[in-house]
Amino acid sequence: MSERSMNHDAKAGKPFRRLLLTGAVGNLGRQLRGALAAWAEVVRVSDIAPLGQLAEHEEGIVADLADRDAVYRMLEGVDAVIHLGGISVEAPFDALMESNIRGLYNLYSAAQKHGVKRVLYASSNHAVGFHPVTEVVDIDAPLRPDCLYGVTKCFGEALSRYYYDRFGLETVCMRIGSSFEAPKNPRMLVTYLSYRDFIELVRCALFTNRVGHAIVYGVSDNRVKWVDNTKAAFLGFRPQDSSMDYEHLFPVAAPSQEFNDPTQRFQGGPFVLAGPMEPDA
Repeated sequence: MSERSMNHDAKAGKPFRRLLLTGAVGNLGRQLRGALAAWAEVVRVSDIAPLGQLAEHEEGIVADLADRDAVYRMLEGVDAVIHLGGISVEAPFDALMESNIRGLYNLYSAAQKHGVKRVLYASSNHAVGFHPVTEVVDIDAPLRPDCLYGVTKCFGEALSRYYYDRFGLETVCMRIGSSFEAPKNPRMLVTYLSYRDFIELVRCALFTNRVGHAIVYGVSDNRVKWVDNTKAAFLGFRPQDSSMDYEHLFPVAAPSQEFNDPTQRFQGGPFVLAGPMEPDA
């Protein structure tokens, strides 16, 4: 947190003066907007889509991440960024390039020029989705993206590492699993991240005193675990929820005879067969 913010905090009584939330209209952005009100005097919300009714503590900017000038203006006066913006599923590479690669570069470039101290980056478990389900991976596991979307998340983690090493801009890369109101299929019983645990993960990533360049898996305390957060324990993230409450939705079945089915063999599930997609016509 900047000295400017800390001086302002003493008067405002909130830890941050202004936080930026990108992707504010998306699934997780909508869950987070209310929580951020307790942490910042002003929450600047942004998306490429209409933002809807703004709360009293919010200021809105509709912008395309690929628009460098718009992103530069978006980062002005910001203390920290929660970056949920971009495409969150497999898509044609041209679209991913503009949103998840060019857009992310624009955000980090602007953050560095404006002196922003920390970015929370919504990475994904699809950055390591080609690890088999028989492995438990930690933050040092080799990157094995399961689709082009996952490749863009590997790029994001590398870019954020560069901006920390070169400029000291801290980042927490949150490898988010499946964050919905409830799991939608058996795989999500493993990758499930409740909304409450997601908000707690963001809180921990924002308020830990020093994070450097950190990676943490965003999953709840589920019965089956493919990931190990031991090396990110300094963040203090302790999930309170579990997918066990939803196991009755997916009754236990005998093992499939399709032992070579890649959607069953690899942690990325259906994403391992999702791409590459052809460019839009």
